[in-house]
Amino acid sequence: MVWIPRFLQPRDSVSPAEVEQGMRHLLFDGACSQVMGSLTGGAFLVAFALMLGASNFVIGILAAAGPLSQVLQIPAIVLVDRTGLRKLLVVVNSFISRLFLLAVAFVPWFVEPRYRVPVLFAGLISYFGLGTLSGCAFNSWMRDFVPQEIQGRYFGKRLAVATAVGAGLTLLAGFGVEVAKHFGAETQYLYSALFVVGASFGLFGIIFLVRVPEPRLPRHEPRGLRHVLMEPLREPNFRQLVIFLGAWNFAINLAAPFFAVYMLVRLELSMGVVLTLSVASQLVNVLFFRLWGRLADRFSNKSVLGLSGLLFVLTISLWPFLTLPERHALTIPLLILIHVLAGISTAGVNLCSSTIALKIAPQGRATAYLAMNALVNGIAATVAPIIAGLTADLLADRQLTLSLRWMTRSTETTHVDLPTLDLVGLDFVFVGSAILGLYAMHRLLSVREEGEASKTVVLGELQGEVRRALRHVSNVAGLRSLYTFPFARLEDLLRRRSRGGRGGQAPGSSERPNEPK
Repeated sequence: MVWIPRFLQPRDSVSPAEVEQGMRHLLFDGACSQVMGSLTGGAFLVAFALMLGASNFVIGILAAAGPLSQVLQIPAIVLVDRTGLRKLLVVVNSFISRLFLLAVAFVPWFVEPRYRVPVLFAGLISYFGLGTLSGCAFNSWMRDFVPQEIQGRYFGKRLAVATAVGAGLTLLAGFGVEVAKHFGAETQYLYSALFVVGASFGLFGIIFLVRVPEPRLPRHEPRGLRHVLMEPLREPNFRQLVIFLGAWNFAINLAAPFFAVYMLVRLELSMGVVLTLSVASQLVNVLFFRLWGRLADRFSNKSVLGLSGLLFVLTISLWPFLTLPERHALTIPLLILIHVLAGISTAGVNLCSSTIALKIAPQGRATAYLAMNALVNGIAATVAPIIAGLTADLLADRQLTLSLRWMTRSTETTHVDLPTLDLVGLDFVFVGSAILGLYAMHRLLSVREEGEASKTVVLGELQGEVRRALRHVSNVAGLRSLYTFPFARLEDLLRRRSRGGRGGQAPGSSERPNEPK
């Protein structure tokens, strides 16, 4: 029998005081993980890959590396089910995976140029693969550790703290890169340094995970792999949730991996500007995480998802208007608006898409449910960016233009020729993502969750919360009026949809039949 340190063993009981202390340690772990993700992902990873010679298709492949690793949820289910040692699996796999991330930092130093992109991919797939084994055990652990009645508020707080810390360091790192480039530093080596710092934070964060107690899994007879995998899909409501989240992740991952590419290549913005916008969006995230968390605990995760999801689809649909076909006077203001709305909406989507799965999964048997959800989401998120990258490259020299023309028919003299839409390359991908996002929101209507309320009710509460928050920020009438956009527009849309719902019920009515880490 393998000896296991006492601090990594599960406990028969965990006191309320230990739960409280453990949740504090999870806040620090979340902050360290966010710093790691911020400095080794997103715009930094895209820029690093571009420096190493990656194309749009390769960017799509790299974006698919993380989701592709979700196939390892299957052996992860077996490991958790057979051993019951969730904390041990999290700590060991997290430690090894972050060592691979640290190794990726040295690709420009020790790998020949023609092998750099393949080696980068190999390092990332190893990092994500071991992280998947860790994430499966972590989700099951958190389902039994954090009290269900405060999951929305707690994970909202955890995400807010983590995002705030990550945003500050991201902004600092971004401008550090710009200053170093100004003095002639090699760009690819600067990104290597960021990977070293990010991986170091990730390794340091494991210390906090070790201090979080693990409740013991209920004992049961060993089950066959087929039974374990099929059990979540036999439950009708969880099956509908998996369909919704799979469709949603496919739709979103068509567009999201290419936002940074679009700004760096198509709009020709500097890394400093891109990161400033990203940080601004994250700061809005921080303001709205706890707000969405309170609403989710008061009403339901489904109700919050219905509203925040529609808002995020709206932000995706705005990207093609940034060029007509080139940058225009409204490009930067519209880009700022997109990032603000994305910050508001992704706070609700990221929080509730994970906690709704935690809530619906049965306590003590959550491992297979959450792993199956992650597996389906991973497959969807793997395929989507690859398809998007291929589509963007194939349609790079295709253009669809719609314009309004005011002219005199008798003389055929054009007085005004106003472009209204101009799609090129990635623009087609963004349009397709928005359409599929609307379909995913339709699938959400089939999911049932206890305490769900109509989107109109949640919208009214959100308006009230934002109004109260702005009163503490400023007395300027113009600032206060911000909360009415785009919520007032969405309210009209939601009311129209409610009138068209089946049986006369509102789409979010209770009468209608991604790891927090």
